Amino acid sequence: MTQHQNETAASATVDHEGHDAAFGGLLASAADCFARSETRQTFERMVRGMLMELEDVNCWSLAEAIGERGPHRLHHLLSRAVWDEEAVLERTTAWAVDVLDDGDGILIADETGDAKSSTDAVAAARQYSDSVGGVDLCQVAVHLTFATTRGHCLIGRRLYFTQEWAADEERRELTGVPDKLCFATKPQLAADMLRAADQQGIPASFFLGDEVYGGRELRTTCRELGLGYVVGVRSNHRVTTGPVKLSVAKAAARLPKRAWQRMRTGAGQKGVRDYDWAMIEVTADDTPNGHDPDTGTSVLLVRRHRYTRTVSYYRCFAPGPVSLVCRRWRVEDDFQDAKEICHLDKGQVTCWNSWHRWSVTALVAYAFLAVTAALERVAQTGRNDPDEADLVPLSSHELLRLLRALMLPPPRRDREHLLWWSTWRRRHQHRARLCHRRWHAYADTTP
Repeated sequence: MTQHQNETAASATVDHEGHDAAFGGLLASAADCFARSETRQTFERMVRGMLMELEDVNCWSLAEAIGERGPHRLHHLLSRAVWDEEAVLERTTAWAVDVLDDGDGILIADETGDAKSSTDAVAAARQYSDSVGGVDLCQVAVHLTFATTRGHCLIGRRLYFTQEWAADEERRELTGVPDKLCFATKPQLAADMLRAADQQGIPASFFLGDEVYGGRELRTTCRELGLGYVVGVRSNHRVTTGPVKLSVAKAAARLPKRAWQRMRTGAGQKGVRDYDWAMIEVTADDTPNGHDPDTGTSVLLVRRHRYTRTVSYYRCFAPGPVSLVCRRWRVEDDFQDAKEICHLDKGQVTCWNSWHRWSVTALVAYAFLAVTAALERVAQTGRNDPDEADLVPLSSHELLRLLRALMLPPPRRDREHLLWWSTWRRRHQHRARLCHRRWHAYADTTP
């Protein structure tokens, strides 16, 4: 690369004069969600701390990095301070959607789990989660992503309770779970977020989900909200095609060879994605009350991997003609980035209030990164500079490296501050050790 090309690459990816203003604008849009200016300022500093380069992330390390003399302000922010975290997330969503919307937005639901070491944490139970590799002690939350051709961003979350946990009144009281909250399945949590997105006026035409979200109840909700859908279904899922009702596996087995078409459905880091596809028209079983059953098209879409021959099945409904583009994987990218660079899964919190406020703080930080990276990619495409042709689109990870160097304040690391925190930690740990010893001594003497 020549000197001129180096300068061009730097100007294309390092010019972030407006990012600090955008960050301030995002936080200013939610300013009235806080009862006190001190609470709002603490929240702003915590969001910035989420984006700093730290070895470990919790209230202690964040407080030390942003210059606090202890974690008490952050603990207060997450547990007792007066502010509306749901309103903050709504304002952030509105800000992100306004930038990303290109007239062809979709909503994607998926769940992710965070491993826990104790059942003291709200909703922590032994349950299955693909992100923790099977059945383990973890928290599981259903998330909603808004995605367009410009970019994608997490805009909602709902904490999932197992039936056993939801029925445990003692644990609910200890963790501050609202009395009105009842057990809900993951599809029901996704439907709740779709209704909230509709009330907020988020422009989306389709809903996407995997096999967990392929049930009739959620599909009916999508149609009530005017959404098309593409949802995975299991091989034993039954559909009606013509006069026959049979499993999707048997329906796919009846397809003639000429029914399969190889189509390109997207491109990833390793190249294009080509699969063999077949389509079977099926009778809709999810028409809402009062809707015309002949409106739209209901089909079973069958996808076959061109090498492994693995087959996947999707129930689809489209109000009108649509193109075949795979975007469901974008929620996986959101999970990975939100956890790796914004610490969505690092909250060492135990209560209902604290969990939701930690997640909002992480999602605000991630929304800023995701939207800013999308704007940089759009700007790079608009310039159409041949000297930028050999640059990959700017990722959230690369943008964060630049922001840490150019915009974000560095973690406080002066000698006096470090020594203060070392003393504070040792004193706190000493008191905690004494408390544990007294408790164990009391427990040993109790008959």
